Amino acid sequence: MPHQKVNGTEIYFEDTGGSGPALLFSHGLLWSSKMFAKQVDHFKSAYRVITYDHRGQGRSAVADRGYDMDTLTEDALGLMDALGVDRFHFAGLSMGGFVGLRIAVRAPERLRSLILIETSAQAEPKENVPRYRMLNMMVRLLGVGAVKKPVMKIMFGQTFLQDPERQELRQEWEGELLNNKRTITRAVKGVINRGGVPPADLARIGCPTLIIVGEEDVATVPEKSEYMQRHIPDAKLVRIPRAGHTSTVEEPAAVIEAMEAFLAGVG
Repeated sequence: MPHQKVNGTEIYFEDTGGSGPALLFSHGLLWSSKMFAKQVDHFKSAYRVITYDHRGQGRSAVADRGYDMDTLTEDALGLMDALGVDRFHFAGLSMGGFVGLRIAVRAPERLRSLILIETSAQAEPKENVPRYRMLNMMVRLLGVGAVKKPVMKIMFGQTFLQDPERQELRQEWEGELLNNKRTITRAVKGVINRGGVPPADLARIGCPTLIIVGEEDVATVPEKSEYMQRHIPDAKLVRIPRAGHTSTVEEPAAVIEAMEAFLAGVG
């Protein structure tokens, strides 16, 4: 399996290669780059698609520290440096979007475009923090299985959770959730304690930007996406019906359609 040492940590990545522009996918908390499987399969014929797992998640190594958003941003840029990629399209879901926003502000010369999926520019709402800390404590003490039911309700919309035809797919993602080690609590803390990206910084984002949000997302509600659209110049917003916080899995074709139309306009 391909790994690259970045900032002292072994980061797992996959690279489709090819001569097309690079397109980097950055996944959400508790998951891995597997959540972009449908999108990778679609775009790999026209783009050099690169996916990776954040430190402490998926197939990347567990680091003792470095789960803050600044370090994760350095990880993403460091990986692209190691792969010899100067400029790239970036697509980040949830935590991946937190990283993408910071790249757009701090290293704007690296981005051809920015795609933000189920994410937010704001700090974690204060009302969410106690519940998330309690769930994190349960994971640390009892393992991920102890919080499977409430976490699935956060990560997926009700349409997906109640669809009898997707029971097998739900079971697959329950299994992915249970694959997390108790050390996932380090990554969760990084997300809970993150700062926001101020409106003045959002206003300086100059690359073409697409924002995608599921209409059933309860983790980063659609209002968070509307906030980003108001503050990022000329940002486009697409709402995905019947999708929650994991729209790339729940409604992959709709996400692909939105991305494809946007990227065609970027040129």
